[in-house]
Amino acid sequence: MAQILDPLPSDGQSQVLCCYINATSKIQIARITNVPDWYFERVVFPGQRLLFETVPKALLEIHTGMMASAILSDSIPCERLQVDAPEPTVFEAASSAELEASQSLEPRDQPAVAISPAI
Repeated sequence: MAQILDPLPSDGQSQVLCCYINATSKIQIARITNVPDWYFERVVFPGQRLLFETVPKALLEIHTGMMASAILSDSIPCERLQVDAPEPTVFEAASSAELEASQSLEPRDQPAVAISPAI
């Protein structure tokens, strides 16, 4: 996932994909301040999901908006917000013999498909 506004510094550290959900009825500001040479601050509206990439040691600060200020209401280690990325699916290429065999089936060798009428 590209973070166009302010990309993470490329110092060889691994990056993790994280997700934060604003489950409150108030606007929040999500901020990471403990990663050197990187600025991350986003507004998160009520019910909104925020997906972002960061380094595992990052600490997400949640500031809840009030009338004329914002109060630090939570600090969450980004390791706890990490999204488990599914393993990429690898397909094996079919051999030319397998492709020819599947194309040479006669209609009676094909499996039958039955479609029931809508009731």
